[in-house]
Amino acid sequence: MSSETLHAPRERLSKETLSMHQAIVSLIEELEAVDWYRQRADDCEDKDLKQVLLHNMREEIEHASMLLEWLRRNSEDFEQQMKRFLFSDRDLAAHEADSRHE
Repeated sequence: MSSETLHAPRERLSKETLSMHQAIVSLIEELEAVDWYRQRADDCEDKDLKQVLLHNMREEIEHASMLLEWLRRNSEDFEQQMKRFLFSDRDLAAHEADSRHE
């Protein structure tokens, strides 16, 4: 894990905070990889290479999803928000309006 992205001295952070940091940084990296592969696939003129790039993109989505699940299982805050927003057909702006009244 890169300590360059820590905003407090490592020795002052709990193991839980360091684990959360590892998961969040890894999630960011996986989402960046999804974006890169998608852009490369869009730009690619070779049909077979495009399919390989899209396959790689989907694997990165799998990795990101696994990290999101880890975050849900290990953070009550993430779990609460995921339960509220994920897999809902409601208008997302309506969720925001609802939260102003809580």
